[in-house]
Amino acid sequence: MSDSNPIKEVVKEKYGKIAENANDTGCCSSCGCSETTDYSMFNDSYAGMSGYVAEADLGLGCGLPTEFADIQWGNVVVDLGSGAGNDAFVARALVGEAGKVIGIDMTPEMIHLAEQNAGKRGVANVEFLLGDIEAIPLPDDTADVVISNCVLNLVPDKQQAFSEIYRILKPGAHFCISDVVLQGKLPSALQTSAEMYAGCVAGALQQEDYLAIIREIGFRDIKVRRSKRIDLPDDLLAQYLNKSEIADYPKSGLGIFSITVTGKKPA
Repeated sequence: MSDSNPIKEVVKEKYGKIAENANDTGCCSSCGCSETTDYSMFNDSYAGMSGYVAEADLGLGCGLPTEFADIQWGNVVVDLGSGAGNDAFVARALVGEAGKVIGIDMTPEMIHLAEQNAGKRGVANVEFLLGDIEAIPLPDDTADVVISNCVLNLVPDKQQAFSEIYRILKPGAHFCISDVVLQGKLPSALQTSAEMYAGCVAGALQQEDYLAIIREIGFRDIKVRRSKRIDLPDDLLAQYLNKSEIADYPKSGLGIFSITVTGKKPA
């Protein structure tokens, strides 16, 4: 895609600022930082989950991918878009000392923050690598499980991203991804906004298109394990739509959903 680099730069800059501010302000918002909007409607609570590190939770997810990932003791788990390490640390509690977790993120500031969080806890079997999801810096057949939380929708070439997931999974291995998808057509003001793109909505695909890409790559046993409707408040919509459009929005059939989907690479 010709516009992939500008889009990535918007996302990278935004998440870099979130990482830089994390130690001072903590979580700023889910799926992106905004001075005027609360994106907490995307969040799910990690409270009580083994391995959870509150410091690493910047509120950037839209699901709990480890909940349905069937991670086993001794597994190698790859977390795509690992951020400050939140899901990676939860996965580490499941793989134990015999396993390994590798976090991949394209934002240097997030890698630095994740490594700080790991260092404070003396974690030896979690590694964070700077890399692009469209060109994952790992060998073929590396992972028993790939997880990701509200990140793939931000990737311009989703087909290439899922091809890379397929490549790094071992034969018979699987992924579990939480992401944002759409049902119905977004108003153009939302669709074209770079701010909303980095905020998890405008980069999202129609759910059927999203699942079709996964099927086309060759994954099998594809299942939507969880689906949660995201209701956007009027004060958020008012930044992009006029009063008439806001009134019509609930009747439009448009839906924004957080889904958790699993799929398996054939043995």
